[in-house]
Amino acid sequence: MVEKIVEVCQLRKEFGDTVAVESISFDVRAGEILGLLGANGAGKTTTIHMLLGLITPTAGSIKILGSDLSHDRVRILQRMNFASAYQSLPYNLKVWENLYVFAEIYGVKNSKDKIQELLDRFELSHLQKQKTGMLSAGEQTRLSLCKSLLNDPDLLLLDEPTASLDPDQADKVRKLLLALQAETGMSIINTSHNMLDVHEMCDRILFMQRGRVVAAGSADEILARFESSTLEEAFIAIARSPAMERV
Repeated sequence: MVEKIVEVCQLRKEFGDTVAVESISFDVRAGEILGLLGANGAGKTTTIHMLLGLITPTAGSIKILGSDLSHDRVRILQRMNFASAYQSLPYNLKVWENLYVFAEIYGVKNSKDKIQELLDRFELSHLQKQKTGMLSAGEQTRLSLCKSLLNDPDLLLLDEPTASLDPDQADKVRKLLLALQAETGMSIINTSHNMLDVHEMCDRILFMQRGRVVAAGSADEILARFESSTLEEAFIAIARSPAMERV
């Protein structure tokens, strides 16, 4: 297995005169859960979209699973997946139909068994014949997570995976994702404003501010640096501070 699943070097993205991401560098090790944090507008989503190949960097490079994303995007994306609380699957398809379509796209073997396994684990089996548009926001979030795990990804990108979940379901999802990560050894990049998610799930954290990475380390290291008792306090300190030095 490749030791570094993701290697980002001097990544930059400009939109006209606006610099959304300014020369950031980081890596994600095999089996690691990395938290990518920052206030709204810090550059997190732009970074994730570049990792997915949805937008082209202005400068810099991205290597995923040992290959350059710009040259080997299709093969890389076959071994990745993505879930977001803010992106819904087609409303007019039934729950099982949505998962079956994506299973076909990813070439999942024994797809019916895999779909049923994920529906069971995310407590959605009773809704599999329901139209997706009839699901609650929390149910749609869990369905998106099911979709993201169909192909047993080596790298999973999560955007606010518990944003629309009640505290009980959020706790279940955190524990389930940790269990799946332990079973499969997949690497995860998790962007979240839920500091409980980050503290419980992430091995390492990167804080972004105005397109730069300004703090990095374990939760304990971040707390010590900003003399905070919680990650929420550290988050607020970074968000409210003037421009900080990049790391």
